[in-house]
Amino acid sequence: MNILFVADPLATFKIYKDTTFAMMRELQRRGHAVAACEPQHMQWQSGQPVSALVRRITLTGDASDWYHVEHQGREALRDFDAVLMRKDPPFDSEFFYATHLLEQAEREGARVFNSPRALRDHPEKLALMEFAQYAPPTLVTRSPEAIRHFHTEQQDIILKPLDGMGGTGIFRVGPDGMNLGAIIETLNQGGATSVMVQRYLPEIAAGDKRLLLIGGQVAPFVLARIPQGGEVRGNLAAGGKGVAQPLTDADRRVAEAIAPTLAERGLLLVGLDMIGNRVTEINVTSPTCFQEIHDQTGFDVPAMFVDALEAALA
Repeated sequence: MNILFVADPLATFKIYKDTTFAMMRELQRRGHAVAACEPQHMQWQSGQPVSALVRRITLTGDASDWYHVEHQGREALRDFDAVLMRKDPPFDSEFFYATHLLEQAEREGARVFNSPRALRDHPEKLALMEFAQYAPPTLVTRSPEAIRHFHTEQQDIILKPLDGMGGTGIFRVGPDGMNLGAIIETLNQGGATSVMVQRYLPEIAAGDKRLLLIGGQVAPFVLARIPQGGEVRGNLAAGGKGVAQPLTDADRRVAEAIAPTLAERGLLLVGLDMIGNRVTEINVTSPTCFQEIHDQTGFDVPAMFVDALEAALA
């Protein structure tokens, strides 16, 4: 099969931990051809199919020079067996427009994963609100007054921007309300920007767990991202320590309650974030942690993913 990745620039990949790289490596190991482009390389001209300036690559196995470009040229997305949308957040206007081009490519016959419509319909912070019974008390609002009222009710809260990633812009405010006004001003920008507020979960000390839902199934290991020092954030990008752990029965019950619904909507790969037994985010744009789990447990997450992709294309 010919597989096209729509992703960040290849030169920016940290291949020792990059999940998209792990997908590419497993696909090539099975004899599939790999190509890549960036969202900015896609275009749609009237009367023509959606196309992209594509680089067909071979992975070399050399960490210092990990890919070789075999061919570069403009190709229609519908001519690939699958298109994998792996652009990292933020989910900004350009990401939004890219999903529209990908959806048009679908109408022309392309198979796109995750589904462009599902990407638009499941913004990563807001998506959990559909499954509120599994989430901590959560508020999404532009209103400073509503945030203050929520803090009065919950006492200990986490505030974060809706478009953040990697733990950026996350604040904790305890019962004393210290700096709540300044934090609201920073995140809310005078009422122009929505903010997500959640009750603080002390179980974060044991880690912010990343569960992987692949083809509607739950991977048997999770990556617990454990805050270090005085941090409240477990995100690896914020200095958290990633520790792979077996999936618990409690986590499995929550994940298996959510996974089929998301899979039916065209979400082949989902990163479900849990603290304790509560879901805090549902990540659908470019979920990660494949290599960390594989390296620590031996469980081949990339193989599970490619199995699911091949089954979806069969």
